[in-house]
Amino acid sequence: MAEARRCVVLGLGNTLNRDEGLGVHLLPLLQKRIGSRTPAEFLDGGTLGLNLLPLVEECRHLLILDAVDAGKPKATVVELARDEIPLYSGVRLSQHQVTFQEVLGLANMRGRMPAHLHLVGIQPADLSVGYGLSEEIQRVVPVALQRAEDVLRSWGLIMKNVEAEHVLGGSR
Repeated sequence: MAEARRCVVLGLGNTLNRDEGLGVHLLPLLQKRIGSRTPAEFLDGGTLGLNLLPLVEECRHLLILDAVDAGKPKATVVELARDEIPLYSGVRLSQHQVTFQEVLGLANMRGRMPAHLHLVGIQPADLSVGYGLSEEIQRVVPVALQRAEDVLRSWGLIMKNVEAEHVLGGSR
């Protein structure tokens, strides 16, 4: 088995259910904010569920962006480190997340969990049918983006602009 090497920021969610699409909406905002200073890939996982297993197993670093139903007040930014993310049941993170929890559980059972795994999300305020984030969630998006950036920085995946130009060749 090849060593897992990918560094991925994965946005999850259904953009047709307002705040449920949070991860997908955060992804381009984070990429615009730091994309040229990181070797991480920014991928829209939507609601692909079990189809994401090969990706998860190829990752050394995996940062998940998603709406998180953790029983907190609406618009609360939620972070879960690797060992805090429920793999099979318990905390239901979102409508599609149970399937993604199973993806993480399968990767774990197969001994292929990313060494570095972190989730940054927000407790949804509105899961009704509709496009776009609710006003409550929009107000805390900057906090979630900062937390995601902090995670990537703690993993050593954000470079200074001069380093990024040298390492990435200025092509990202």
